[in-house]
Amino acid sequence: MSGLLLSWLLAFINELMMELSSKMELLLKLLSIWCLIGLTVSQDITYEEHIAQIQACPKECRCPTNFPRAVYCDNKNLKNIPKIPPYTWYLYLQSNMIEVLSTDALQNATQLRWLNLNRNKITSEGVEEGVLSAMTHLVHLYMDDNLLSSVPSQLPASLEHLRLSRNRISKIPAGVFVGLDKLTLLDLQGNKLMDDAVTEVSLKGLNNLVQINLAKNQLSTMPLGLPPSTTQLFLDGNNIEKIPAGYFKGLPKVAFLRLNHNKLASSGVPKNVFNISSILDLQLSHNQLTDVPLIPSGLEHLHLDHNKIKTVSGSGVCPVSVEDLGDSLNESAPRLRYLRLDGNEIQPPIPRDVIMCFRLLRSIVI
Repeated sequence: MSGLLLSWLLAFINELMMELSSKMELLLKLLSIWCLIGLTVSQDITYEEHIAQIQACPKECRCPTNFPRAVYCDNKNLKNIPKIPPYTWYLYLQSNMIEVLSTDALQNATQLRWLNLNRNKITSEGVEEGVLSAMTHLVHLYMDDNLLSSVPSQLPASLEHLRLSRNRISKIPAGVFVGLDKLTLLDLQGNKLMDDAVTEVSLKGLNNLVQINLAKNQLSTMPLGLPPSTTQLFLDGNNIEKIPAGYFKGLPKVAFLRLNHNKLASSGVPKNVFNISSILDLQLSHNQLTDVPLIPSGLEHLHLDHNKIKTVSGSGVCPVSVEDLGDSLNESAPRLRYLRLDGNEIQPPIPRDVIMCFRLLRSIVI
């Protein structure tokens, strides 16, 4: 009896284990489907769209299941853009050999939010008409390190960031930015822009621009027509020799100003030209200045290194009278915290009246 009972018990346990295994397999399948559904919900994409997106993924690209809105086609030596799935929001095509931005390949990519085309061989002639304007949801467009000779036309009104650095751009077509009220960042550094290309006419429409980068171009004068909303202005590496008096009255919000590596001499910089309340960070390194300009009270960081400055005195640069400051800090005290003067002809120590004026200074490089 004990042998029969043991055999029956083993058979019962085996059957039970098989049933549990089957249920466990079913549970795992249900769990994987649930995870997939949860993932599509978190990515704002339906299950059917998710499946269609994966099935339409180009063979040259990678479409991760955990990031179904993204298509990665970067670093593939592509000469042409493959057909893009219709539910793509993020498209990465950087570091290829693409020459043409084709309407045919991108006809389904009308939902794009982010398009990275950096480091290709796209020319202005290669940007087919209407290809960008059809992307009515596009927020970020990156076309750094291409062969563009002009700012692309027919840009979508949804655009917020436009990066076109290190191309061959010498022209900004009139009206190209009209309607781009959401654009806050424009990067044109490392191009071939001259003074006649950057004008009030060419920049018209940039009503809410915050940052504009015109560094490493061929400007010899301060650009005209910058929008009053400009907060960050980068002009490093040009040939600018002077700043007109009152230039910054038209830029009441400018807080970060970079003019490093230009040809500014003190004769071309009015003493109080930077005396604007909004400015926080001023960089004038690697110029030909012989005098320190008047420092506004709200300025926190000042870079004057590698100029031709021989002396600095509190009476000459302090925005308020040292005697009026008294012995304690108050709201009228200058806010300067960082000062670079190295690479000049100044001999230490820093005069006492400079220290007495800028009492919040935490670092002086000389």
